[in-house]
Amino acid sequence: MRTAVLRSAVAATGVLALVGGCTAQAVEGGGRPTPVSPSVSSSPSPSTSAPASPSASVSATDDAKPAAPPEVLYAPGDRSRGVRELQARLRQVAWLFQGPTGTYDAATVEAVEGFQGKRGLPRTGETDAVTWRRLLRMTHEPTTWELYAFGGQPAAKPDPRCMKGRVLCVSKTSRTLVWMVDGRRLLTTEVRFGSQYTPTREGVFHVTFKSRHHVSTLYDTPMPYAMFFSGGQAVHYSSDFAARGYAGASHGCVNVKDERKVAELFAQVRTGDKVVVYW
Repeated sequence: MRTAVLRSAVAATGVLALVGGCTAQAVEGGGRPTPVSPSVSSSPSPSTSAPASPSASVSATDDAKPAAPPEVLYAPGDRSRGVRELQARLRQVAWLFQGPTGTYDAATVEAVEGFQGKRGLPRTGETDAVTWRRLLRMTHEPTTWELYAFGGQPAAKPDPRCMKGRVLCVSKTSRTLVWMVDGRRLLTTEVRFGSQYTPTREGVFHVTFKSRHHVSTLYDTPMPYAMFFSGGQAVHYSSDFAARGYAGASHGCVNVKDERKVAELFAQVRTGDKVVVYW
């Protein structure tokens, strides 16, 4: 009778060992199951269990490695068209208000940090692949006007009428003015034009007179470095353009926002020089 009881206890122990072997897998964070240790066998006979495999140990170690950080696409100090697009998209979601400039500056870092923090991403200030994908889903492809909301657009191909003589070559397409002498580009700057109600006239004109400290008699506004070419329309410096960019418009004049460049132009341009305004 004692022998039968002992045999029953041994059999019960073997069953418990088998059940324990089937439930030995633990689940770590992320839902990845931890591999079963090679020393635990599903066989009821210890003599038939396989020896520990070195490759199984390596696999378990590899699973424990942290995931690689997302690729950084744009970082502080970068200068490119891609950065300009990033800035244009940040402006669409109201995280950036200046530019785009094409330069990853302090304002861009602050905007990216804010965008990341709002969405639970690490506030690195760098634009990694995860941040970029999130921004793409929330924005549309920037238009040319959005990419160059504050200027910086490459100058358009000069009109053929600009290729001879001394010419202020003004393109409405690229919103640029190029000062040219006999086909050579000497200076390029961003410009702004009149609205649909007060459009800047197009065609070939000539500088009629210059006025360094001019004030408009029609609108009572300053027109520094004015170079008149068609009635009351002139090329001149605009502090409003410098402050607001293309959010505003002139009353028909060709506004320049860079005071240093317009001062340089004013010093070189002569009465009688040609002005070409074209699309």
